[in-house]
Amino acid sequence: MTVKQPWLAFGAHADDVEIGMAGTIKKETASGRDVYICDLTKAELSSNGTPETRLIEAEHAAVVLGVKQRFNLGLPDRGLYLSSSYIAKLVKVIRSVRPEAVFAPYWEDRHPDHGHCARLVEEAVFSAAVRMVQDEEKLPPHRVNSLYFYAINGAPAPHALIDVSDVYHFKTESLNAYASQFKKQDGSYDTPLVNGYIDVVSARERLYGKEAAVEFAEGFLTKKPILLKTL
Repeated sequence: MTVKQPWLAFGAHADDVEIGMAGTIKKETASGRDVYICDLTKAELSSNGTPETRLIEAEHAAVVLGVKQRFNLGLPDRGLYLSSSYIAKLVKVIRSVRPEAVFAPYWEDRHPDHGHCARLVEEAVFSAAVRMVQDEEKLPPHRVNSLYFYAINGAPAPHALIDVSDVYHFKTESLNAYASQFKKQDGSYDTPLVNGYIDVVSARERLYGKEAAVEFAEGFLTKKPILLKTL
């Protein structure tokens, strides 16, 4: 039996990864792969909920998806600028997990934090492989084989699709774990997230699915060609 190498998915905020690739994660964990999630911030500037509530919701979602471990780096919400100290924190996570593939938000998104997260991850993936770049624990270098980007807002034209039809109910369950973000409650601030956002995500995954003649699919982008053994 072939041992599957770990995957590591980064998000600027807890729920980013679930919006973009929860179905893919569930497929992989169900097949025996260890998948890790790293949230860069505690989303302390979110219009609804609290950082404490968000952490609890994130752990619930991780259990639903069978995630091996979830990290939160506690970087500043709306402050994810290119910084050597921030990059070093991501390098430490990458070298600790030693993933085969890393995932980040698509670099073009209406929320600046998502694009900033993508750039930090790109920098960290490169630095993690450089022997002379040291993190605070002096972990050995690690070269990531593949870096992919998932969509959060919008529906960018994907370079690859993953059929998640058979596990889509787990994606919905993981998103519903974030009641503070996606459900209108007494005192909720009126944002796009509490106005049918999960339905919008499902509509996108149905649209992607139509492109591949399946019910639901998640889309991924990459900055280098995808190698296929055969067509």
